[in-house]
Amino acid sequence: MDKVIDFLVKEVKIKDNDVIVLGNSGGPDSMCLLSILLDLRKKYNFKIVCAHVNHNVRSESESEQEFLMNYCKEKDVLFEAMKIEEYGDDNFHNQARNIRYNFFEDMVKKYDANYLMTAHHGDDLIETILMRIVRGSTLKGYSGFDKIVDNGTYKTVRPLVFLTKDYIKEYDDKNNIPYVTDKSNFKNKYTRNRYRMNVLPFLKEEDKNVHKKFIKFNETLNEYDRFINEEIKRTINKVYKDNKIDIIKYKELDRLIQQKLITSILEEIYKEDLMIINDKHVKLIMDLLNSRKSNARVCLPHNVEVVKEYNYALFTKEIKEVIDYNIELIKYATLPNGHKLEVVDSIDSNNNFVCRLSTDEVKLPLYVRTRKLGDKMYLKKTDGRRKVKDIFIDCKVAASERDTWPVVVDSEDKILWIPGLKKSKYTKLKNEKYDIIIKYD
Repeated sequence: MDKVIDFLVKEVKIKDNDVIVLGNSGGPDSMCLLSILLDLRKKYNFKIVCAHVNHNVRSESESEQEFLMNYCKEKDVLFEAMKIEEYGDDNFHNQARNIRYNFFEDMVKKYDANYLMTAHHGDDLIETILMRIVRGSTLKGYSGFDKIVDNGTYKTVRPLVFLTKDYIKEYDDKNNIPYVTDKSNFKNKYTRNRYRMNVLPFLKEEDKNVHKKFIKFNETLNEYDRFINEEIKRTINKVYKDNKIDIIKYKELDRLIQQKLITSILEEIYKEDLMIINDKHVKLIMDLLNSRKSNARVCLPHNVEVVKEYNYALFTKEIKEVIDYNIELIKYATLPNGHKLEVVDSIDSNNNFVCRLSTDEVKLPLYVRTRKLGDKMYLKKTDGRRKVKDIFIDCKVAASERDTWPVVVDSEDKILWIPGLKKSKYTKLKNEKYDIIIKYD
C-alpha cells in the first residue's frame, strides 16, 4: 500500500484544494481506493466526488447504490449517481463503458476536477494485455492501460495498478472496509471473466508477483511507443493534415513509420475505446492506401470510415442511424452530434448559440431531445408557429443531421430553442428579465 501512497503523493502530486472524481461501483477495488483517499484527505485538504453508475441489470443494483450513497454521506464525500435506463443492441460491456465514462467526464466538468480516478489494479492490467495480445491490437494497445493519462484539463489516474485483487480484498477485510460483490464477475460467459478465472490462477502459480512483470512489460512498450512517437511528430504534419493522408508522401515513409502513423491516427480517434481496434484494422487501411483503386473505402467500428480519393485518404466519422434521446438539462448535456449544452452564469453573446429564459414563462426541468413528427415552435418576434422540419430546411441543415439535432423543451414539451438555428418567443434579450442562460458549443 505504501507504493500507492507514494505514487499519489510523489507522481500524481495530490495537493490542497484539488478535486478528485472517483468512479466507484461499491466493489472491493473502488472502496479500497476511496478508503485510501479518505486517509490522504486528513493530510491534504482536497475534495472527493464519488461518481456511481447504476447499470440496472441486477436486482441488487438499487441496494448497492443506496449503500454507497449512505457511506459517502457518513464520510462527508460528495455523491453523484446515474442510472442506465436502457441499452441498445450493441455489445453490452462496450455500451456500459461508454456511458460510464461519459458520466465521469460530465462530473469532471461539473466540479472542475483535477483528476478522474478509477480502481483498475494489477490483475486488470494482466487481463487487458492478454486479451489484446490474443485479439490483436496496436503497440500502444498491447501495453494495456496507463497509470496516468493527461487529458488536458484533467488527468485520469489508476493508483491501484501496483496491487493484486487478492491483496485489495485482504486490505479491505483487515481494515473493515465495506463493499458489495457483483456476482456477474464470476459468470464464465464474459471474456474477461474467463481470463480472470482460468488464465490468471495459472500465471500466479508460476509467479505470485507476475503482475509486476506485466507492469514492466507495460512500461517497456510505452518507452518504445514514445520513441517512435517522436519520429511520428516530425513526420505527421507533412503527411497527415485536416484528417487527410497525402498518399504519395505516405508511400515515401519506412513501413514501420507508415504503420505507426496509422495507429497514431486511430489512437487519437478512438482514445479510451482502443480495445475495439486491432491489427486487422491497421492492415485494412494500409492495404487501402497501397491499392491501385482511385476510389475506395474501409469501414471501421463506431461509424468511422477511411475514404480514398485519388492521392488522398480521409478519416471521417458519420452518424448513420437515428439516435433518439431525451436528456434532462441540469448543468451539462453532452450530445450524440458531438456538441454540448451548458448552463452558464453569464455571457455577452446573444446569437443563436445562446438562449436566455425566464422561469416565470417556462416550466422546469428543461430537457434536450431529438425532434418529433409534427414538432412546431413559436418563433421569436412572431405570433405564428413553424414546423421544425421547415426550419431545418430553411437553415439548410443536412438531412443526415436533422434526426440528431438538439431541441430544447420545458417539462410541458414546449419547444424553447433549436440551438444554433432558431429561438422561440420564450427566449429573452439581454435587457429583458431572465434567470437561465444556456450555451451551445
